[in-house]
Amino acid sequence: MKESLQFTHINDQGKARMVDVSKKEETERTAVAYGEIHMNKEVATGIKNQTMKKGEVLQVARIAGIMAAKKTFELIPLCHVLALTKCEVDFSWKTNQILSVHCLTKTVGPTGVEMEALTGVNIALLTIYDMCKAMDREMNIMNVCLVEKSGGKSGHFISTNTEVDE
Repeated sequence: MKESLQFTHINDQGKARMVDVSKKEETERTAVAYGEIHMNKEVATGIKNQTMKKGEVLQVARIAGIMAAKKTFELIPLCHVLALTKCEVDFSWKTNQILSVHCLTKTVGPTGVEMEALTGVNIALLTIYDMCKAMDREMNIMNVCLVEKSGGKSGHFISTNTEVDE
């Protein structure tokens, strides 16, 4: 029997709704998202040497990413409120001028945490841009994606995106 296609965020009357996850099994769920910011040599040196005029860029971006992941339900319409049990934002230099960001989120619940991980990466990247834009307005945020997701009925997902450095 062919299953009919239905939008999960729209009810029978065509009105927006939050998906009912109350019958879903609670499982441990994790997600990892990734993104990059490309910058000029002057900004990269300033971040590495912690000499940027606005302060320690990576510490501020880390806190911003964690706070954003926790508030995803306030930013993305129809997202569920989730109690994150873990959120980490980490940085690494992919090249001398490309900084990569990973955000790991975790919870135990009936729905996934990939939107929280993606929100954490995006806000960390935007915070870096904000703190460094006076020195390089041409910074480029790129390759934001979901790297891995586990838990729930859809199982374990691992991206085949070759742009992601691990």
